[in-house]
Amino acid sequence: MSLRSACPALLAALLFGASTPLAKLLGLDMPPQLLAGLLYLGSGLGLGGLMLARRLLRAADVADAAAVPLRIPRADWPWLAGAILAGGVLGPVLLMAGLAGTAAATAALLLNVEGVLTALIAWWVFHENADRQIVLGMAAILVGGVLLSLQPGSAAWSPGALLIAAACACWAIDNNLTRKVSAQDALLLAGLKGLVAGATNTGLALALGAALPPAGPLAATLVVGFVGYGLSLVLFVLALRGLGTARTGAYFSVAPLCGVLVALLIWPQWPAWPFWLAAVLMGLGVWLHLRERHVHDHVHEPLAHAHPHRHDAHHQHVHDFPWDGREPHLHPHQHAALAHSHAHLPDLHHRHRH
Repeated sequence: MSLRSACPALLAALLFGASTPLAKLLGLDMPPQLLAGLLYLGSGLGLGGLMLARRLLRAADVADAAAVPLRIPRADWPWLAGAILAGGVLGPVLLMAGLAGTAAATAALLLNVEGVLTALIAWWVFHENADRQIVLGMAAILVGGVLLSLQPGSAAWSPGALLIAAACACWAIDNNLTRKVSAQDALLLAGLKGLVAGATNTGLALALGAALPPAGPLAATLVVGFVGYGLSLVLFVLALRGLGTARTGAYFSVAPLCGVLVALLIWPQWPAWPFWLAAVLMGLGVWLHLRERHVHDHVHEPLAHAHPHRHDAHHQHVHDFPWDGREPHLHPHQHAALAHSHAHLPDLHHRHRH
C-alpha cells in the first residue's frame, strides 16, 4: 500500500465532502429530494460532456479510437443494474423518507453505518482479505466519524432512523456491486449512475410538488453535483479497481472530515474538541491502512478483460494490432494462469480467496 494507491479514494472523499459546504455557500435552498436529484443529474450530465469531449479527442488518434468500444459487457449489466437500483434509486429515496422523521444529529450518526456495512459485505460476502491492522484502521475511522457528527443531548432514536440505516445498506450494496464492474470505463459507469439517480429523484420530487429553482441556482446545483458527485464517483470507481471495496470505503469515510475542513476554510472558526479527536482517529485509521503489507503465494486464474494497464508482471502479452509503445494503454487482453508471490491488495487482479 502507498499514498499513491490511496489517492483516488481520498480525493473522492475530499470532493464529496466539499459538496455540502459548497451547496450551503451557494444558498441552494430547495427540498432535500430535489437537491439530491439535481446533484446526481449534474453528475450525469457533466460526465456525459466529458465522455463526448474524450470521444472527439480520440477520433484523431487511430490507436485510441480503435482500442475499446464504449460499452458495458452483457455479463456486467446485472451487477451495474443492481448497483444503480440500490445506490442511485432506493438509497436516496429511503434517506429522504428517513430524514423527514429523524433528528439531524441522529441522521448524521447513522450515515457512518455505510462504511461499516460496505466493509462487512466485502469481507463476509465477497471474501476480501482483512487482517487485524485493516480492521483497527476501519474502527478508528468509524469512531472518528461518530465523534465528528455527535451532538450530545440532541440525538434520539426514531422510526425514520431505520429508513436511514436501510439507505446506508443500499449504498453499501451499491459499493460492492460496483466493484464487480470497476474494470469498465469509469466515466461511463459514473455517468450512467448519475443520470439514472438524478432523473429518478428529480422526477419524484417534481411529482410530489417541488418546483425547479431559477436558472442561476439550478446551474450552480448542477456544477456542484458534477464536481462533488460526478468526479468523486469516477475516482471512487478507480479506487475500487485498485484497492477493493472495504479499503476504498474506509478511505471514503473521511469525507465528513474533508467537508468540515472545507467549511472551516470558507467560514473560519476554532473547532470544538471532538473535531480534533476525530481528525486524529481518522488520520490514525488512514495511517494503519497505508502501512498494510499483504504477501503470500497466490494463483491467478485465466481472465479476459479490458482496462488501462502497463506491461508489468500481470500483463505480459502480445498485441494483435499496431502498437506505438505508449503506456499505459487500453485494449482487450487475455491473462494466462499465473502463480507467484508478491505484496498486493484486493485489486482488479487479486480477487482470490484466502
